[in-house]
Amino acid sequence: MQDSKLAVSQVYKVFGNDADGALRLLQQGKSKQEILAQTGATVGVQDASFSVKEGEIFVVMGLSGSGKSTLVRMLNGLIAPTAGQILIDGEDVASASPAALRRIRREKISMIFQHFALFPHWTLADNVAYGLKITGVPKDRRRARALEVLEQVGLAPWADSLPSDLSGGMQQRVGLARGLAAGSDILLMDEPFGALDPLIRREMQTELLNLQQKLKKTIVFITHDLNEALLLGNRIAIMKDGRIVQIGTAQEIVTAPADDYVAAFVADIDRGRVFTADDVSSPATTLQLRQTSVRDALRMMEQGGSNALYVMDGLRVAGVVTYQQLAASEMDPSPTTTLQDALITDFPTADATTSLSDLYGAAGSGLPIAVTDDRERLVGVVEPSDVLAHLSGDAGAEIPQDKEQAHAQPR
Repeated sequence: MQDSKLAVSQVYKVFGNDADGALRLLQQGKSKQEILAQTGATVGVQDASFSVKEGEIFVVMGLSGSGKSTLVRMLNGLIAPTAGQILIDGEDVASASPAALRRIRREKISMIFQHFALFPHWTLADNVAYGLKITGVPKDRRRARALEVLEQVGLAPWADSLPSDLSGGMQQRVGLARGLAAGSDILLMDEPFGALDPLIRREMQTELLNLQQKLKKTIVFITHDLNEALLLGNRIAIMKDGRIVQIGTAQEIVTAPADDYVAAFVADIDRGRVFTADDVSSPATTLQLRQTSVRDALRMMEQGGSNALYVMDGLRVAGVVTYQQLAASEMDPSPTTTLQDALITDFPTADATTSLSDLYGAAGSGLPIAVTDDRERLVGVVEPSDVLAHLSGDAGAEIPQDKEQAHAQPR
């Protein structure tokens, strides 16, 4: 955890008068319900451990009562943990003095809630600058900073408007701007989009991802919505009854759920939003336009079990050729003599981040999809069968880490 911005180690929170007794029962393996019956104490969080790297969006997901909101409030000291350690840049929030805790909140961490709680008679700029005001920042600097972050969230033209002039989604952007204004490295976001209607909620999710590309904040995001967790999280922690039952990437959680509880969560998930071209692509076996004969191309396809291969003209993708077309030409009285004659130049392409949902139409061409980088160089291919297999959930237990091994067998 040494390279982590935030590190949580064996954190517990017990509500009630007999917290020590409840902790002893937890260590003996008693359940949350048994402890409540024996001591009257409620276990909010038990044995939570995780780390968050700088610039990561770490999502904590769980149903109501799972402990996720209690956990996030311990991260900035709003709730004191019963036991455990919470390190921010190596400094322990759990044991910090009141003065140190105030400094950490002021300098290192900001919190954004579901209910934005804007002052109704203050302008947007004044609302955004509120945190700076209470820390003593001069008025002109507060104003300048507020305008800067309102620009970042697309609300600069409304700087002098009142919250009542805005839609719910726009008001939540003000709440986000207020969190950004302090310049904190860490943002804690407790179900910030939960009160928004689905369309505005998706817009705000996209807005957050766009902002994160520029700002590279360390974000702990709380949600009860698995689709939201899978969309936003670099990694996701799933909680149940105060415990973290699994931590992983969206792909790891969907393809290899830790237990039946997680499996039930992901059973009906839209896999097309979870997996990308990069997850299912394989290294591209290619042909050189001017150096490879038709006969050699056919031999390579037979040896590799491929129905089609991409053809390169130097470093540039010239097109794709299919086995069927090349084989047919060999039997023709006037056979195709070069790859150029059989070249298909209208071929499907995608970048590595393209979702499988967006690849579905391209897979209908029957041709392998060329995965290209920002310089239009070929970095891999996606077979149509892989797109369909992953969308249907029939692609196997997990995404292999070594894609060369994953695609070694002939198709």
